[in-house]
Amino acid sequence: MGTSITKAVIPAAGLGTRFLPATKAMPKEMLPVVDKPAIQYVVEEAVAAGLPDVLMVTGRNKNALENHFDRMTELEAILEKKGDQSRLAKVNWATELADIHYVRQGDPLGLGHAVLRAKMHVGNEPFAVLLGDDIIDSRDPLLTKMLTEQGKRNASIIALMEVDPSQIHLYGAAAVEATDDPDVVRVTGLVEKPDAADAPSNLAIIGRYVLRPEVFGVLEHTQPGKGNEIQLTDALQEMAATPDATGGVYGVIFRGRRYDTGDRLDYIKAIIQLAVDRDDLGPDLRPWLQDFVATLD
Repeated sequence: MGTSITKAVIPAAGLGTRFLPATKAMPKEMLPVVDKPAIQYVVEEAVAAGLPDVLMVTGRNKNALENHFDRMTELEAILEKKGDQSRLAKVNWATELADIHYVRQGDPLGLGHAVLRAKMHVGNEPFAVLLGDDIIDSRDPLLTKMLTEQGKRNASIIALMEVDPSQIHLYGAAAVEATDDPDVVRVTGLVEKPDAADAPSNLAIIGRYVLRPEVFGVLEHTQPGKGNEIQLTDALQEMAATPDATGGVYGVIFRGRRYDTGDRLDYIKAIIQLAVDRDDLGPDLRPWLQDFVATLD
């Protein structure tokens, strides 16, 4: 892999207002995607890429996150007594998946502020940031590619994806220059959620980052931006403009399968897309979907 990075940071302090009332008492990260909470897919991705040390940046009413990745001895004993080894293995898998730590964000001051809360845990070494709203298909190892590029270029690496220009206002957008790799670009500028007419490209930032620790110093003096929040995009813009001091920023263009669970409609699509590819659900679900769609004509 060409990297010694071992730490991943997962910001999970959002209120999940788009999913109310479901998220009134349950963290949005715990919403099930088929039969696993969304957050577990993200932790599994980090571990598969060689990052076993995970810090979750949480907020109030997020205790269910800690409970999910903790032991539940009563449930384990019941499953053991029933001889239900299959479900017991799934429960134990979540418990033993990673070395998970937690820190509270406190005030909801934006993604940049949430990342800054990881400073004490991360220390002076590069680290990954994975947003829980984005699930990357395990067959498309984006994070592994990003870690390799970080080790190769000693820069901060962000994940980029081409989107329809009409959708770029929903993302941060990157101005880029080509490199010798068609899937890697040098980032020369970033704009948070621009109007289509003002966007430097249709390359959108998606929720994966591999950052040099210099990002913390930049975030400490980053002023609130879009939405009156401390934007990680603004800090990365400064790093892109000061490569001698910060290593600069490069982007890996992702062309694989990504499931957005941060929007209600896309969340439903994600469940269907993941379920139809499963050996235990797909054979029955695919023909049912075909029959159901036929009734809509």
